[in-house]
Amino acid sequence: MINRAITTALVGIGAAQFLKVPLHYVETGIWDWKKLYGSGDMPSSHSSAVTSLTTYVALKKGIPSIDFGISSIFSIIVMYDAMGIRWQAGEIAIAVNDINEQMEKLAHEHPGFYHRKREKELKEMLGHLPIEVAGGAILGVAIGALSYLTDKKSKKHS
Repeated sequence: MINRAITTALVGIGAAQFLKVPLHYVETGIWDWKKLYGSGDMPSSHSSAVTSLTTYVALKKGIPSIDFGISSIFSIIVMYDAMGIRWQAGEIAIAVNDINEQMEKLAHEHPGFYHRKREKELKEMLGHLPIEVAGGAILGVAIGALSYLTDKKSKKHS
């Protein structure tokens, strides 16, 4: 038997990742299929996953349940992290990549100045803007509710 709550969260991730491709196209006119597995951008798949799980748990077990309480706190932490720590890490990566580029230019312009170029730039798109987290949350609520409504056992509180 498949765990409906886990499946719901995984659908939340998949739907958000899939939606990043056409939303990016609408914004830029470019089909970027790397968005299917990349982090960052609209909507947040982290937010969609935890919100779909929390919504499903709320409808299945009830808001007073311990399960809903645990899921809610987990969701708040994940969404806060996506907007806060992960966003700031992305901003730091942008700065480090810029410094590396400037050091590379300096090394070419000044003989005797040694700089070893990084083999790979740091990944800059790590976190989310609040609107991207909100977009993922809205998608997650819809997916969680749809999962509950299509669950054949949704009438039972087990």
